Amino acid sequence: MTENTALKDYLAVRRSIPAFQMREPGPSRAEIEELLRLASRVPDHGKLAPWRFVVYRGEERARIGEELLKLRLAVEPGLSAEIIEVEKTRFTRAPVVIAIVSKAAPHAKIPEWEQVMSAGALCLNTLFAANALGYVANWLTEWFAFDERAYPLLGIQPGEKVAGFIHVGSTDFPAVERPRPDLADTVTWVGGD
Repeated sequence: MTENTALKDYLAVRRSIPAFQMREPGPSRAEIEELLRLASRVPDHGKLAPWRFVVYRGEERARIGEELLKLRLAVEPGLSAEIIEVEKTRFTRAPVVIAIVSKAAPHAKIPEWEQVMSAGALCLNTLFAANALGYVANWLTEWFAFDERAYPLLGIQPGEKVAGFIHVGSTDFPAVERPRPDLADTVTWVGGD
């Protein structure tokens, strides 16, 4: 077996950068298309592609933030000025935001759970693909990922679910390591030495 040291080195230091630390430039349309082609190479039992992408770019991101603010104010009218600003900038923190949308549904042969996991794999692969193209990325879910009132605004269809929003851009901030779980706490060995 030949070790892929470049991939091993990347995985040893892979780190998400907070969306609020991102800036321009973001990927061009051609780079986004390449990123999405790379990201799509995920496990997909039955070749169903039980997911899809929604790409948010340009001025539309600011409009979405304003509309999300209205939705939140409808149920929480007493938001602080700080939270109002957070809501307005949800989609403008990074130059590009990519929604990973799960289309998982009952199927005669493919369990729905496997379809959901394929969407999760797509989220992670989208991070990897953004990093491969030289950009930083972060996988976020926010309240509106689970609030169906926001779905028409976000281009999410009935019956679909948001697996995550991948924020992609550049940064001047260093990647800071965070604590990782100890293998002794997360691994169970069954058989073998």
